[in-house]
Formats: sequence, structure tokens, C-alpha cells
Amino acid sequence: MSRIGKKPVVIPKGVEVRFDPPELSVKGPKGNLSARIPEGIGLEIADGEIRVTRPDDGRRSRSLHGTTRSVVQNLVTGVTEGFRKELEIKGVGYRANLQGSTLVMNLGFSHPVEYPVPKDVTIEVKDQRIVSVSGIDRQRVGQVAAEIRAVKPPEPYKGTGIQYVGEHIVRKEGKSGAR
Repeated sequence: MSRIGKKPVVIPKGVEVRFDPPELSVKGPKGNLSARIPEGIGLEIADGEIRVTRPDDGRRSRSLHGTTRSVVQNLVTGVTEGFRKELEIKGVGYRANLQGSTLVMNLGFSHPVEYPVPKDVTIEVKDQRIVSVSGIDRQRVGQVAAEIRAVKPPEPYKGTGIQYVGEHIVRKEGKSGAR
């Protein structure tokens, strides 16, 4: 039995859950989310909990059991608390500004890089160095943060670029370090 899959997902107060196979809909204070539940995986909603069940111990069922439970937990967490990723911009003269619904970043290129802010996420810029991406859909927040980071990933020699807050970049020595 999957250690993650057998844990129940607690439904907090103010959250409404509906399961019309194969669609699970979760409605909460921050919004609505839905996900398709894979065929063969069952959900039992009772006593303020959601339990994920599997029909057998087949390879496919076992692999989807814990994954489905994590997806359900992310839906419930998203509509109650939301998700946030923070990016840090490092480098001399590197900065970001929010102009309307566009994130404008100066990253040492010959031109400023513009990133249009998607409707389903919120982007905030703190002191031109910290970019905060938040929203209710965990996958979407992570995807937008990864797209912003991909504009100028951290480079290993000087450590400049865009990195997640708390991310450790393995630094390399330059040519002179080989002697």
C-alpha cells in the first residue's frame, strides 16, 4: 500500500468538494479547481475527509494511488491557502519591474525582457530583486516561475541570473583555478 496514498485528505471548513467521475471539483475561499481522476482510482468522500482507493495491486494502480492523493491534496490546499514561489535576481544592474500586466526584466541583454503575466497567477516585485509568483494552481505557479527563471538561469562562474530563493548554485572555478 502506498504510504502517501493511504493518508486521508482533510477537507477544511468552507471547502466544498464534488466528485462526478472522472471529474473532481473543489470550491473554496480562493476559487475553484478541478482535476480528472484516472480511470480505476476511486474517491470516497465522508466525515470531512477524502480517501483515495485503488481496485487492485497492479502496477498502474499502485503508481497512480499516491499521485492521485497528492493531486487531491494540492487542489484542497490551493483553494484554501494558495501556492507561492519566490525568485531572486542576482547581478550588477539586474532588476525587474511590473508595468501593468507585464513583468519587465533588465538582465544584461541589449534589451529589456518582457514577460506577460498570465491571468491565473499573481506576480509581485519586491525591491526590484525578488519576484514572487502566487496562485491557487500549484502546477501553474511552478510553470510560470520556471519560465521566468529560464530567461536567465543562474550561471556557475559568477552566480548571476535568476534563481529560486534558497536555491544553492554550485559554483565553479575559472580558468586560473586550474593552475
